[in-house]
Amino acid sequence: MKKVGIVMGSDSDLPVIQKATNILKELDIPFEVHVYSAHRTPLQAHDFAANARENGFGVLICAAGMAAHLAGAVAANTTLPVIGIPCKGPVLEGLDALLSTVQMPSGIPVATVGVNGGANAALLAAEILAVTDEALAERLAKKRAADTEAVLKKDAGILARVKSEE
Repeated sequence: MKKVGIVMGSDSDLPVIQKATNILKELDIPFEVHVYSAHRTPLQAHDFAANARENGFGVLICAAGMAAHLAGAVAANTTLPVIGIPCKGPVLEGLDALLSTVQMPSGIPVATVGVNGGANAALLAAEILAVTDEALAERLAKKRAADTEAVLKKDAGILARVKSEE
């Protein structure tokens, strides 16, 4: 199975990344996590992206806040799918990071999830890998069914609670 490469621009992005790694662990998808900055370690970010396919990765996830150039810098150096996670920062509640991540020039696509959307980034990465991995596709279907069941259980609980208050 191909690995998921996760790059965060700063270790302060770790809480967002942990949402992704929890999902990847649950789905039994191998991954690596690195801290590379588009601005402070551009050569390392470049080398990671340029060699990702040869190093067994199938999709890359990049999380960054503020200027949030990391996903675009990585995407510019690989033809693997790149998923950007804009992270909430001290300015504009993450809107700046969202716009920086989603507004890529033609020819360098970055799929972008919502601000702090680590879980959805991992699920999207899993869906991409599942295109050619039936066992992973089955694990995703089971997770989706379990998530549905959890919501329906909450629905039944709320209904019972509201009826008891009548």
